[in-house]
Amino acid sequence: MLLWSGQLATNVGAQASGIIYPILILALTSSPVQASWATALRMVPYLLLSLPVGALIDRWDRRRVMLVCHAARLVAVVSVPLAMAMGVLTIAHIYLVAIVEGALHVFFNIAETAALPRVVAPRQLPQATAQNQAGFAAAAIVGPAVGSALYQAVGRGFPFVVDAASHLLGAVAVWKLRTSFAPSRERQPRPLRAEVAEGMRWLWQQRVVRDMALVTSVLNGINAALPLLLIVLAQERGASAAQIGLVFSLGGVGAIVGALLGGVIARQLSFGHAILLSVGVRALCIPLLLLCPGPWTLGAVYALASLFGPLYDVVQFSYRIALIPDTLQGRVNSSFRLFAFLLNPVGAAACGWLLEHGGSGWTTAFFGALCVLLALAVRWDPAIRHAVHPHTRVHEVGA
Repeated sequence: MLLWSGQLATNVGAQASGIIYPILILALTSSPVQASWATALRMVPYLLLSLPVGALIDRWDRRRVMLVCHAARLVAVVSVPLAMAMGVLTIAHIYLVAIVEGALHVFFNIAETAALPRVVAPRQLPQATAQNQAGFAAAAIVGPAVGSALYQAVGRGFPFVVDAASHLLGAVAVWKLRTSFAPSRERQPRPLRAEVAEGMRWLWQQRVVRDMALVTSVLNGINAALPLLLIVLAQERGASAAQIGLVFSLGGVGAIVGALLGGVIARQLSFGHAILLSVGVRALCIPLLLLCPGPWTLGAVYALASLFGPLYDVVQFSYRIALIPDTLQGRVNSSFRLFAFLLNPVGAAACGWLLEHGGSGWTTAFFGALCVLLALAVRWDPAIRHAVHPHTRVHEVGA
């Protein structure tokens, strides 16, 4: 609960400021391309750092890594309102903060994922994952509404102050943890390259984990495009900053309902059916965005698209985390995330380029078609279709 509550506070802050980055850049430049680069640059460090960071996390105390990341992210985020107050904020400064935050997120995210099996029993991993997803969804409701309201009513820098305060709360929660998060080592550390290769090799030999990494990569690329697309669609329909926050908050409502139902639905469906349902609903919802006349309907469609996102995460994450040996948690999860986030900057940058050169209609059609193709690939993948959760297999063998 400490690990979860600290992450909940941090996610609220991240959502509060995250929605403001593209809105702020659009206000300063009127360029969707420049706005998309803030999102893309935040994701690039995962592509460059995830593999070596995964190997290092398997060597280092994961609690200490999380504490350092919280402190450093606080400093990075608070520099934005300080620069605003002094009248020296530039687009380059915003881009730099995005890169620093992205790099620190790599360390924190892999450390926190590797720490989860230390505080949760294997049989409780699906439930814990669902609870995490509910927390993410709750933050997605509260954060955008708070951030956009502060931006419009109080000042452009206040959402970043909230984000900085959330990192302080997150650090306190991690500091209070008393479980040992030092990695268990079966042998002396080998060269970093050999340890990275071991994690990558393990992932590649597990067909379901490998295929899910590729599916998640394409899905995340599409998801990375949606925030800017929704902002532009809402602005074209005359929405204010507060109303844009409403769109994202409604998406958060859908996600929290999905998180509450995710564990129940996951027990009723096979692995393959759960993954296909999540991807298929998103493929149906993206074209519907073009038919929405205002922010309420945009938010409703986004809520429906978000409803089955937690189901996807609960199913694939609990499957993977239960399968990975403790000594490989950091390396395998970082390898998975390398594939999973590979297309995030591409999706974000492509969305900005398409919006500026083709308009919102062609951009929506492109990402909708891509999601349909992904759903078809999931439907015809035999490894995903016949996968069984490791905990279920252990239970059946024991029975």
